[in-house]
Amino acid sequence: MYETLDINLSWKNEDLKVFLPIMTTVVFFSMYWFTAQSKKVKNYFYEKYDFDEASYKHIVFTKVFGFISMGIFPLIICFLFMTNFSLEAYGLSYIGKTTLFSLSWIIGLSILIIPLAYRSARKPKNLVNYPQIRSKVWTSKMVLLNLLGWSLYLFGYEILFRGILLFPLIEPFGVWGAIGVNTALYATSHIPKGFDETIGAIPLGIIFCLLTLASGTIWIAFFVHVTMAFTNTLTALKFNPKMNYIKKNKLNNLDK
Repeated sequence: MYETLDINLSWKNEDLKVFLPIMTTVVFFSMYWFTAQSKKVKNYFYEKYDFDEASYKHIVFTKVFGFISMGIFPLIICFLFMTNFSLEAYGLSYIGKTTLFSLSWIIGLSILIIPLAYRSARKPKNLVNYPQIRSKVWTSKMVLLNLLGWSLYLFGYEILFRGILLFPLIEPFGVWGAIGVNTALYATSHIPKGFDETIGAIPLGIIFCLLTLASGTIWIAFFVHVTMAFTNTLTALKFNPKMNYIKKNKLNNLDK
């Protein structure tokens, strides 16, 4: 006889605080990732522009799309279904009493991270992938758009991982349960980047979660992440022998 075990499918308000953030993270991060890795999307740019222009426009597009898909869309979904949550509830606010704490950690971690990122950026295995824009000739405009793209992308990224996937889980899971779920998905999202970044994401994820909860905002994680990205990108550009930065006036002379 065909039988199944009884399953209690009753829906509780607490279930939404767990189900929605986790599923939102999985769905919208996947949306970003597969769009960023799409050959069809990439070919669109490379068939329309020359290599250097296509490379930077493609990467800037993926960064902006990452901000929208991981930041804007998830916030809209959560506001629609978890109406008792506000921007402040996701760490998107200014909290005066924790400002000094936040600034201290941002500056302290940046001082620690910049020389480490500077050193690792010179390694051959790093130069294979960074900077992500593979243009051989860089202009000031390209550098600025690249940094702006990184800022938008990381803002959306932190909204998702340190906001939506952390604060709502505290009540149903407790602090360490929420950090465990958050860090597990955060580290998993780094698997395509290799073993080193995946393992490194575990302690970094825990630290970012603790600092986010202690400050009540996502700003420490965001600004430290931006510092890492900027340092890694700019130093990789400097040390990559196949890439050159040319100022506008020099570029105009070359065109002549």
